[in-house]
Amino acid sequence: MSNSELLEALNILEQEKNISKETLLEAIENSLVTACKNHFGKSENVRVTIDPETCEYHVYQEKVVVEQVEDAVEQISLTNAKMIDSKYELGDTVNIEVQSKEFGRIATQNAKNVILQKIREEERKVLFDQYYSKEKDVVTGVVQRYIGRSVSINLGKVDAILTENEQVRGEVFQPTERIKLYILEVKSTSKGPKILVSRTHPELVKRLFESEVTEVKEGIVEIKAIAREAGSRTKIAVWSNDPDVDPVGACVGMNGARVNAIVNELRGEKIDIITWNENPAMLIENALSPAKVISVIADAEEKVAKVVVPDYQLSLAIGKEGQNARLAARLTGFKIDIKSETQARESGDFLDYENEYEDEEYYDEYGDEEYADGEYGEEYADDGEYAEEGAYGESEDE
Repeated sequence: MSNSELLEALNILEQEKNISKETLLEAIENSLVTACKNHFGKSENVRVTIDPETCEYHVYQEKVVVEQVEDAVEQISLTNAKMIDSKYELGDTVNIEVQSKEFGRIATQNAKNVILQKIREEERKVLFDQYYSKEKDVVTGVVQRYIGRSVSINLGKVDAILTENEQVRGEVFQPTERIKLYILEVKSTSKGPKILVSRTHPELVKRLFESEVTEVKEGIVEIKAIAREAGSRTKIAVWSNDPDVDPVGACVGMNGARVNAIVNELRGEKIDIITWNENPAMLIENALSPAKVISVIADAEEKVAKVVVPDYQLSLAIGKEGQNARLAARLTGFKIDIKSETQARESGDFLDYENEYEDEEYYDEYGDEEYADGEYGEEYADDGEYAEEGAYGESEDE
């Protein structure tokens, strides 16, 4: 291969594999040193020079001028040195150029292997760096195939693994289907980067809102907290740093376009968007949406709260199998004890508040001008058995 052909090959590798030419030249240099070692038995006195502009290279052996040669690899006689240049004296160092064509077949093959190994290492490093920078972010992948109960997902230049634990229960994927994934971890292995992804992580919802809602991406609207039961329901608390921007309305979008795009990506998972409030009682009241609340008494130090709701709202406040109360507890960080108005009066925990509530079903409405805190996605259906009222803490096992 001529120098021009080598230069062209390095430029192609740099463009296609994203491996710097300097790294490849270093690999060639190391391969030539390795070839010298295999050919001469040692390489401590070998020096390689490569011009990065032309790829012209030279290999030199540095030999010491001696009276009597004992090691032909590292020494040269005074007579032979004088034949090269008459100025050389005993103890001087002479650079003797080595022609690479003198290397044997085995030495040449070993040099080639060194270059190929370096290219493979750099490819793995480039891929690792590329995806490591996307750790804790959302990417789009193409479903490849099921491997046992895990799913192989192609992310472009590398495959990721969606394990059973990180899959939403009930989700089934078809080959070539495109899905959004949250990158949990990127590990460097001898076979390249190993990428673990998730469809259940709460941060997936946050990143999806960042991609859909400009105000969230720009930091005008903050997502203060997220509580998620993947595949079923998510509650997020949002806050606006601009008094002229409605945080809930921004996340919902015109006619619900923004939130519905996320709901569709999550395959119908319900999303409750509520307004964050520094006052724990107000935050808990918002978090229990879509249920109405009569009163909240919150102990900020003990992180416990007592909530009273109208009798007809008790099952809605608790939610199917306790889900609404459980998610509200996770979202706020409070252990929440929910009682109906009648139960509270009977136990003496409730003072007579002069609040009137219309006895009608509660629906959130969102349109072009008005937005309500609450559920977006499927309409809440009060069609199942509900857990008994009581305390719902932050435990994931409840």
